[in-house]
Amino acid sequence: MDKNKIDMIVERASVRLKDFKRFQELGMIPQSGEFFPGGVHYPPITMYPPTTEKEILEAYTLPPDGKFDVYVHIPFCIRHCTFCHYPSLYKAPDAEKDRYLDHLEKEMDIVMQRLGVDRIKVHSILIGGGTPTDLTPGQLKRFLQFFCSRLDMSEVEQFNYDVDPSTLVGTDGIERLKIMRDFGVDRQTIGIQSLNDKILKKMNRSHNSAVALESIENCLNLGYQVNIEFIFGYPGQTLENWIEVVDRAIETDVHEIQFYRLKIDPYGDQTGTITSVRKRKPEIIPAVKEAILMKQISIDMLADAGYKENLRRVFTKKKKYISRYAYNQCCNLYDEIGFGLSAFSSLRDRFIINTQFFDEYYKAVESWKMPMNRGLVRSKEEQMRWATVLPLKNFSIRKRIWEERTGLSFDKCFPNKFKVLEDLGLVNISDKKIELTQTGAFFADEVVMQFESSDYLALPESDYADGPLNPWTNPAIIEPDVLSRK
Repeated sequence: MDKNKIDMIVERASVRLKDFKRFQELGMIPQSGEFFPGGVHYPPITMYPPTTEKEILEAYTLPPDGKFDVYVHIPFCIRHCTFCHYPSLYKAPDAEKDRYLDHLEKEMDIVMQRLGVDRIKVHSILIGGGTPTDLTPGQLKRFLQFFCSRLDMSEVEQFNYDVDPSTLVGTDGIERLKIMRDFGVDRQTIGIQSLNDKILKKMNRSHNSAVALESIENCLNLGYQVNIEFIFGYPGQTLENWIEVVDRAIETDVHEIQFYRLKIDPYGDQTGTITSVRKRKPEIIPAVKEAILMKQISIDMLADAGYKENLRRVFTKKKKYISRYAYNQCCNLYDEIGFGLSAFSSLRDRFIINTQFFDEYYKAVESWKMPMNRGLVRSKEEQMRWATVLPLKNFSIRKRIWEERTGLSFDKCFPNKFKVLEDLGLVNISDKKIELTQTGAFFADEVVMQFESSDYLALPESDYADGPLNPWTNPAIIEPDVLSRK
């Protein structure tokens, strides 16, 4: 791409820097520009207290339709990517993978017994990790056999794998894709992360851009819906090489393209290498200004190519291509069950996280116990915040669903905070829903933190300017009598 076109793209995106500065002054964005992803889970995944199986399952009942979204975590990887904050074993021997699959199968039986079901009825499925395809084709087939036999998939909406591209190329890669297709997998989310070989090397990825493109082609040729993921704000990225990556991503013409800002603070059960990298060499992390421009550049370029943001940071040409798993969990607020190390279960009024330690996981399963070690049954107040943060961040709050999940009247809750956000051009409010404006969507992570309890704010009060959107000094308050109303 020539320099004049690059300059035009950057200039168009620069308008967002004025918004960034304004919302810093209003107290919504930290003065340092520090980024912590809001609305991925609420409370954040690293902030749950210890709990027991008895405490967390007491009074729980199945969803009215008996259906769940299902996640499985397979914690094996070829390499340790510098940006990853989840525990995995790297280059694990096949015997270790077989051992894990043995326990995973047994864990499913334990959970099904606790739920009182013979098979789990599913809305959608996501298999992730780690790299869930870092198994031999034989192990992959074995997993899918015992996994699918325990599910009622008669009404499944989508069956998605979240994979490393290097596992989808060559003879074994094609065989894996055919095995997955035979078991009903219809979508591949491929962690491309970059199409710049120098950046991929800095990330310690197991693939280069040629392998990434080959994996995409293999998936499309075998009839899969394809989503590709990228990280921006990474060391070594510049506006120029980021524009080139976005341009190459668009040329693939996949169904969905997804972008994430680099997460430096841990958001999972392992501290990624990138955290220590920044401590040693903070100057190599792109400046906040550059990260903001990269994000807006992505939005503009994708819009020009016909891609629309149908879930936050997720762009498709048709809404039907979005992740049903993500939409159901964050927008419909459906019950979701997770299996495996570090997996979580997000239920209507509670949250469960499995242990992050392999030995502890194996020991619990062998003792016929659910391998969980943290969780929370939400209070009425936290249920209101959860039902606000997740859908507002990811799509929109539909008042009917909000009231079903909380048992309260939406219009009585947070009216002052919503009025401030509306006056500042961050939300649109109608009779049936509340959604972020275009500007609000860009700063979605920071907007939804307006509704978080101070118990779960990740950054200290000193990071924020004194303004109407300072989440510490101007929180979203719930009046005590509201919690007793219908």
